[in-house]
Amino acid sequence: MTNLTLALDAMGGDFGPRITVPATLQALRLNPLLKVILVGDQVQIDEYLDPAEPEIKRRIEIKHTTEVVTMSDRPVHALRNRKQSSMRIAIELVRDGKAQACLSAGNTGALMAMSKVLLKTLPGIDRPALVSCLPAVNNTPVYLLDLGANVSCDSETLFQFAVMGSVLSETVDKTVSPKVALLNVGIEEIKGNDQVQQAGQLLQQIPQVNYTGFIEGDEIYSGNVDVIVCDGFVGNITLKTSEGIARLLTHQLKKGLTEGFFVRILAKIIAPRIHSLLNQMNPDHYNGASLIGLRGIVVKSHGCADEAAFLQAISLAVTEAQRRLPQMIEDRLESILLDINS
Repeated sequence: MTNLTLALDAMGGDFGPRITVPATLQALRLNPLLKVILVGDQVQIDEYLDPAEPEIKRRIEIKHTTEVVTMSDRPVHALRNRKQSSMRIAIELVRDGKAQACLSAGNTGALMAMSKVLLKTLPGIDRPALVSCLPAVNNTPVYLLDLGANVSCDSETLFQFAVMGSVLSETVDKTVSPKVALLNVGIEEIKGNDQVQQAGQLLQQIPQVNYTGFIEGDEIYSGNVDVIVCDGFVGNITLKTSEGIARLLTHQLKKGLTEGFFVRILAKIIAPRIHSLLNQMNPDHYNGASLIGLRGIVVKSHGCADEAAFLQAISLAVTEAQRRLPQMIEDRLESILLDINS
């Protein structure tokens, strides 16, 4: 592993430096080869940097700015009027080669718009998509995209997402001929809106993507497919609903294991297994979504992420930088698109 630098929007999210800075310090302690550029209000950042060890502080650079993209900013407004914001400057650091990846917990639409304009998309890709790896019952990774970067998508965009998702699974997880499905209200060909049906027809025509048809919501975590494609409206609701259910189940399980004397005794005996199960169900363990289809690496964290969840997003950004994900996708994507157009 070689040294790498992460540009971090310290002001993004619901809590700003109160969460982003302590999580950064944890990441630096865990990874001695990591350097971080914290972008934001230096006065607020310094408040949470003071307790850090000198060795850790030496691997931190601060880019001072007091401008912030708010959660209520429309993407176009943020793009035109937030040119000195912590989010934009963090992306510019990736564009200028001063950082290998960017991480923000801020406004998703603004992050997508700024990233697309500043970093540009890969050849053959019109829009980047937010993608995350979800757990499955058979312990195989399942990629879901788009998770909210593109609320409305036409059939061509869904088609491009399917190709990118297939390439992602193939290159990162070394999956042979990844199974790709479109998320729909039914598995029958007549089901769904025009965009989904037309995207399915496009995918049926290319052998380079192992398209298996439509998939319903109850099959997302089955592990029967490797990539699930939908627009950002559906994807974001799917993700947030799943996280809510996971937290409900975790709460109910913890509550159940504290009720009754014999249950508490049994819980102590099987505590390691219970702890592992609760970790698997914790959505914070999967925090962080990559904005793929760009010429640079951008990772989005939940706005409400706590310190542990934001640390997970930092870990994802580091992993994507080590993999050189955009180059991996571009190389494979180029050959697929050439085959499709020939």
